[in-house]
Amino acid sequence: MKTYSLDSGNMPAIGLGTWKMDDGAATSAVETAIRLGYRHIDCAPIYLNEPDIGQVFGKTFASGGLKRSDFWITSKLWCNRHQPDQVMPAIKETLTDLQLDYLDLFMIHWPIVFRPDVHRPAGPEDFLTLEEMPLIDTWHAMEECVDAGLCRNLGVCNFNRKNLQLILDGGRVRPAVNQVECHPFLNQRQLFDFCEGNNVQPVAYSPLGSGDRPEKMKAPDDPSLFQNEALRELANKNRISIGQLALAWAVNRGTVAIPKSTNEKRLAENLAAAEINLSSEDISAIENLGQHHRFVHGRFWESLGGPYTVADLWGD
Repeated sequence: MKTYSLDSGNMPAIGLGTWKMDDGAATSAVETAIRLGYRHIDCAPIYLNEPDIGQVFGKTFASGGLKRSDFWITSKLWCNRHQPDQVMPAIKETLTDLQLDYLDLFMIHWPIVFRPDVHRPAGPEDFLTLEEMPLIDTWHAMEECVDAGLCRNLGVCNFNRKNLQLILDGGRVRPAVNQVECHPFLNQRQLFDFCEGNNVQPVAYSPLGSGDRPEKMKAPDDPSLFQNEALRELANKNRISIGQLALAWAVNRGTVAIPKSTNEKRLAENLAAAEINLSSEDISAIENLGQHHRFVHGRFWESLGGPYTVADLWGD
């Protein structure tokens, strides 16, 4: 498996995303993924399945065949834990749930802040602004988690260039990763160039378009990667699936990808995509599809009437 070298450890190019693995699905999916050879698992408390995943880790490491050091395990800080005194308790809870002693990567999940007693906001009164709770203050508290040995790398999710620059300028520990939506319909070229110039590893979530995303994120005119004729032709040319094409494109351009699946056949196909080499012409053709479409659009923050806008969130 191709890996990318970060400040502490090597991050596998393909990982397993665990968003939307509900009602115990994460347990069997992670078990199957590990058996197939996955060594990179992407988690988050808001996915509400970390205890299930932790049971798999506990059994796996207790069996003696695989060691904790064989894996790259990521989790995130939810939006109601940004207050500095909440950060270390949050990571300790995640470590307990995952049955781990440390994370390879700990990230700010969104540059969005809720009040500490709010798990999911119901209205504008449930939010705090970034002036009231600055991202850099949260980051400094996360740096203390590195000092305490609870995590080895820090990163961010859903950060635009402006927010990432704030951390680069004010942080003591450099952000190792920026995880954002990325797929052939949203190539994130400008943001990824900025990341590359600042030695920040891009990680693509929803690299296959997140077809099973919640209904509130869907629109009747959303395009589909799997129905795009240009992608179909390129996949047929390379004798691979469209899903493998999208993942191979991500890896070939230097991106880590974390596709989600609970199906064993697709899990195996996704993992194998890391070894597929595309021609420069094919990479360029995908890069230049000319679409700019977000499936995880962020408008749900606006609909709650809070202080955050999509324009500010993405910097578009």
